Amino acid sequence: MSGGGSDMLPVRYTLQDYSAQPNPQHQPQQPLKRHHTARYYAHRVRESFTNRVIKILCTIFLSVLLLVGIVLFILWLSLRPHRPRFHIADFTVPGLAQPSGFENALVSFNVTDRNSNQHIGIYYDSVVGSIFYQDQQIGSAPLMDPFFQEPKTTTIMYGTFTGATLTVNSNRWKEFMDARQQGTVVFRLEITSVIRFKVTTWDSKRHKMHVNCDAAVGQDGSILPAWKNKKCPVYFS
Repeated sequence: MSGGGSDMLPVRYTLQDYSAQPNPQHQPQQPLKRHHTARYYAHRVRESFTNRVIKILCTIFLSVLLLVGIVLFILWLSLRPHRPRFHIADFTVPGLAQPSGFENALVSFNVTDRNSNQHIGIYYDSVVGSIFYQDQQIGSAPLMDPFFQEPKTTTIMYGTFTGATLTVNSNRWKEFMDARQQGTVVFRLEITSVIRFKVTTWDSKRHKMHVNCDAAVGQDGSILPAWKNKKCPVYFS
């Protein structure tokens, strides 16, 4: 080798060596770390505290609302008026066995009126009773003067129809006798009145009340056991 020549030997890279060289373009970039200020952290703390307070207030409000709803529902159940309950206790036609009994015809009855309300009284206007046979009225008369029924009490309503209050002719009495031969004569007692419910110091509007009591008597004119103490339907109009 000559003195003026280069002492460095040429270096040759193979393809494998070249691929092993690091490529700066494919190196993963490290995420940049953000440095927040104290004001930012104070804002986040205030925001978290506000959200917690709002959640607590919403929970308290919903709980109070639920409690009030339950209390109002219980009050509504306890103060909701229930209609009175009527039962036919007795019903007699004493002269039914007599062929000419229409001349001295008499019908008597006894009805119980129960106010089942716990805290609600009932005002009754004058009470009227009417007797029907096959949907034909055969008698009507006042039963009771206006009165007030206390809560959880029972009132006895009784009446007697005779003379001018009972319109029974010979033809109608014959119908009674024919039914009596079959063993049963069915009458209907209707009681009407106008009532108001009293809740503490508040009075409800007036309701026209109708009570229908079916009563069947036997050949002796007395109510049959199966019809005794039977509940009477009540409706308003």
